Amino acid sequence: MTTVNIYLTFDGNCKEAFDFYRSVLGGEFSYVGTFREMPSHEGMPPLPEKDLDKIMHISLRINDNSTIFGSDSGGEWASDVKQGNNFSISVNTNTEEEAKKIFDGLAAGGRVNMPLEKTFWQAYFGMLQDKFGVNWMINCELEAHEQFEKDNKPV
Repeated sequence: MTTVNIYLTFDGNCKEAFDFYRSVLGGEFSYVGTFREMPSHEGMPPLPEKDLDKIMHISLRINDNSTIFGSDSGGEWASDVKQGNNFSISVNTNTEEEAKKIFDGLAAGGRVNMPLEKTFWQAYFGMLQDKFGVNWMINCELEAHEQFEKDNKPV
């Protein structure tokens, strides 16, 4: 089943914001990771030391149907984040084929910020801005994702 959630981007205060959201909405963090934990990517410059402890990804599972995702801005994929454009619609699919179809459809006439590709967190993932200026993240968890989740226990 395809699901749609909101992904919020912050400028250094993501964890503080998510602690606040958890205090208001309830739920539990199913994942919290920093840029320091991210493996280096070929062709990508290393992040400055001051950014390494910022949030790379956080998931606040509110209930069986609702999760809010977030991160601090970082790298070229989020260099122009400003209050007002600091959210994306996150689409999660069951198959790579479905992810590619949705990604390619939304990218038509828009701008690809991160190509759809397999990632170190065991997902098929990409980011784009559609022709109307809306930011999208397309994600398909791969079979190895279950093991990744076990190895990165909830906080």
